[in-house]
Amino acid sequence: MIVEKFGRSYRGREIPWQLGSGKGRATLGLLDGKVAVITGIANKRSIAWGIARAFCREGAHLIVTYQNQRLKENLDKLLPELDTPVQSILLDVTDDQLMVKFAEQLQVLTPNGVNILIHSIAYAERADLEGRFLDTQRNGYMLAQEVSAYSLTELTRAVYPSMQRAGGGSIVAMTYQGSTRVMPNYNVMGVAKAALESSVRYLAFDLGTEHIRVNAISAGPVKTLAASGVKGISQALHSMVERAPIPENISTDDVGNAAVFLASDWAKHITGHILFVDSGSHIMGF
Repeated sequence: MIVEKFGRSYRGREIPWQLGSGKGRATLGLLDGKVAVITGIANKRSIAWGIARAFCREGAHLIVTYQNQRLKENLDKLLPELDTPVQSILLDVTDDQLMVKFAEQLQVLTPNGVNILIHSIAYAERADLEGRFLDTQRNGYMLAQEVSAYSLTELTRAVYPSMQRAGGGSIVAMTYQGSTRVMPNYNVMGVAKAALESSVRYLAFDLGTEHIRVNAISAGPVKTLAASGVKGISQALHSMVERAPIPENISTDDVGNAAVFLASDWAKHITGHILFVDSGSHIMGF
């Protein structure tokens, strides 16, 4: 069950803390008392879900977003596994009115501010992933850029007042090495990820004086719902084991642990950085 308001009850139990108060846990984690907004949970195989589990383990209070009713139903099934109250908010990054409402809801829900934002959103039409990049049409190109790249700037702007109230924060986006290398059947998404990574650097510059850090995690191939739309994902997973210095595929838990580090105070002087979680495959030249 998803809690509609913090500080009320969860599964019939009274919750003794207010969102962002840091109270109500017997042990301390790396993110204890921090408020994290996580986007992009589609199902249990989502990278964002691996991050949510890791954040919960480390004591963060979570606010998650969903794009539509179908995905909310998926969340309703997943969130009880965390055994902690989680607030859910409707958010479609292509809807200006919902973006405004999202920012307003954060102001109400987080009196002490937001400490962490996870951007795990990307989309492109399947036709624009296959074939030749040369054949990409304007509408498909713009859609991939809007959802996969511009949304980071838009979400950062929405969360910015809440992070100011918290005295700083950490923003982490998800990317892939198709941003800098040609990956067959990645096409327009590779170009969008390049824009996303450039946005990370410019946002890091803009927000550094306010102690808001902006980084990205470049994860190796993981068989998620989004990856299923990329032709050749099975081959990429096999190639990872054959070529990477560490001959293993990664898991969403690995990405979650890396996100914990970037979101924590241990990384307080790391910003504008792309952290590779790919068993070292990005260093290989063959």
